[in-house]
Amino acid sequence: MTVVLDTRRAQMVRAFRWSAIFFTGFLLITHQVLINGPLIEIDKWIHDLERPEFSGVSGFIIRRLDDLGLRGVTATALLLAAFYIARRFKTWRPLNLAILSVISLNLVVGFFKFWLGRTKPKVGFDLLHFGGMSYPSGHASNALLTWGVLAYLIYRYAHVDRYRGRLASAGVAAISLTVCTVSLIRDTHWFSDLLGGLFIGAALLVLIIAIDRYWPSNSQLS
Repeated sequence: MTVVLDTRRAQMVRAFRWSAIFFTGFLLITHQVLINGPLIEIDKWIHDLERPEFSGVSGFIIRRLDDLGLRGVTATALLLAAFYIARRFKTWRPLNLAILSVISLNLVVGFFKFWLGRTKPKVGFDLLHFGGMSYPSGHASNALLTWGVLAYLIYRYAHVDRYRGRLASAGVAAISLTVCTVSLIRDTHWFSDLLGGLFIGAALLVLIIAIDRYWPSNSQLS
């Protein structure tokens, strides 16, 4: 029992450390947005690139891929899956973690969106405190946090091996990068919006894992 608790404590400390690193990265990107730093030049360069036109089936597929980062889709999938896992293993922890992740994401991302008020690239100009809701990208943060929490819950409760756990992590990364790529193609977000969204999503994801590691649970794998 002592060995298990020591392992969980080490995992918790490591998770808190990585959460702080990711949040620091998010603050650095936010600073770039505030001071109109070199990262903003990359935003403008990507925004000015020629983009392919998607219509019909291809347009439908692109929009559905974009929906993988839509709050309604991600939150619904996570909460339903967490409820099933909670019923299956007779513990409310999976659902509590899912609800905590959804609430924390909306509070943190929502705060920065309203505070900065950044306009979207389709408006044609990049302004702060102008009533926009572009930074950080909710799609990018939603995709990484919610699919990441879902993968973590499956790994902890479904007794999958480390190889499948790594596959799940790769799947979360692939979904997140797909959502970001589609956003750039559709010109719905600045590059720094997406980068900031990934960093804040990662910070919250690892923080949720740290919180889970803090309290022991007999229903989990370890």
